Amino acid sequence: MPTHILAIDQGTTSTRAIVFDHAGSVVATGQREHRQIFPRAGWVEHDPMEIWHNTREVIGVALGKANITRHEIAAVGITNQRETAVVWDKNTGKPVYNAIVWQDTRTQDFVDRLAADGGTDRFAQDVGLPLATYFAGTKIAWILENVDGAREKAERGDLLFGTTDTWVLWNLTGGKHDGVHATDVTNASRTLFMDLKTLDWRDDILEEFGVPRSMLPQIRSSSEVYGTAESHSLLRETPIAGILGDQQAATFGQAAFGAGESKNTYGTGNFVIVNTGEEIVHSANGLITTLAYRLGDEAPRYALEGSIAVTGSLVQWLRDNLGLISDAREVEKLAASVDDNGGAYIVPAFSGLFAPYWRPDARGAIVGLTRFVNKAHLARAALESTAYQTCDVLEAVEQDTGTRLAELRVDGGMTANALLMQFQADVLGIPVVRPTVTETTALGAAYAAGLAVGFWKDRDELRANWQEGARWEPTSDRDDVERLYRTWKKAVTRTFDWVED
Repeated sequence: MPTHILAIDQGTTSTRAIVFDHAGSVVATGQREHRQIFPRAGWVEHDPMEIWHNTREVIGVALGKANITRHEIAAVGITNQRETAVVWDKNTGKPVYNAIVWQDTRTQDFVDRLAADGGTDRFAQDVGLPLATYFAGTKIAWILENVDGAREKAERGDLLFGTTDTWVLWNLTGGKHDGVHATDVTNASRTLFMDLKTLDWRDDILEEFGVPRSMLPQIRSSSEVYGTAESHSLLRETPIAGILGDQQAATFGQAAFGAGESKNTYGTGNFVIVNTGEEIVHSANGLITTLAYRLGDEAPRYALEGSIAVTGSLVQWLRDNLGLISDAREVEKLAASVDDNGGAYIVPAFSGLFAPYWRPDARGAIVGLTRFVNKAHLARAALESTAYQTCDVLEAVEQDTGTRLAELRVDGGMTANALLMQFQADVLGIPVVRPTVTETTALGAAYAAGLAVGFWKDRDELRANWQEGARWEPTSDRDDVERLYRTWKKAVTRTFDWVED
């Protein structure tokens, strides 16, 4: 009888395969980074073939480290960087262009053209999203407009689109030899094309974008058997049974299944998700409405989300672009060597500001500089910006829902930084809680797959797996914190209106 679940986590900077046991504990991990391709300012790409090659490799590594074979795997779950768009030829299996990453801003002109008739909220009542370069739909349109021969192939029905979950699923289940072309509701809700109520593609919106419906994957639930791994795979005949976009997967892994439950993931960017149950809540304060999950034939669960573009990647920028540190883990020690930020604030609007501002014209700024400020102050300001941006989003959540969070559940790589977590608790004025198992994104995908095949019985069993690993209580004086936060708000306004064209 199978004793494990395998999760494939296809993220922004790397692909991982993680083996979990029935208690939701990590047994083994395989991980490989892929290249970040920057053809010009504002453009971010990945090589889909490199991602697929890495996916196969990390599956082998994880199985090898766990010392198990496919016979011990009950099912496979997939989680992924969400809005990143891949377009490929279904006959050859080859992409027609690199994957255009969620951070990419090249489609701003296209967004402006569509927004000229009805504004950026033109489709928001139907799809839950503002018109923005962030979402996958504009990226597909760009490929069709700018890649030689792409539109003709698309009109003939030869091209397929998918976010990276779909790309991995299609290849894992056979690729050009009858691979399954599907996605789940959470990823579909990040395209600008899916109706939140019907959970189907909107033909009128597709027409506005110039995207043939034949390119789009079938929309399925987040927990069901989509197909089995093809015969040449190490996982051959193993059911692929769960798909969740990375932030929804992290929410699921945190066992935040019900209305009012939430989490914040600290990764390349930060993503706050608050479950609203079966109710579709439209934000008046800069949040987006998205799918939280759908299990089989159950009613879908919805959520409000605050997406922050740059948090962990700001630490990478300090390392790679400025050379202030040689390893990302050094930032905490450097920041802790000073008592405060020295009056300096970093607003990392590298590709504009996402929630709750949605200002594509903004660009990054370091403000409050004096001769006193040194690299340690900048390291501290970088960490503090993550906490401030989270506070901005949770203010919007409170305004939209009328309720204040009692505590914030957190996950992701940056939660290992105790200085940041304590400052986060101080700024918010509520406890910050990290679970024992911090691999919540992969765990959520594993949970979805395991539920589909009966490896876990129900959500109550998954709740019982959740255990508190660390807690940070607010300790700072509220007057001091509020003064710091007011100055942050002032710093944010200094980034506006920078890009004129």
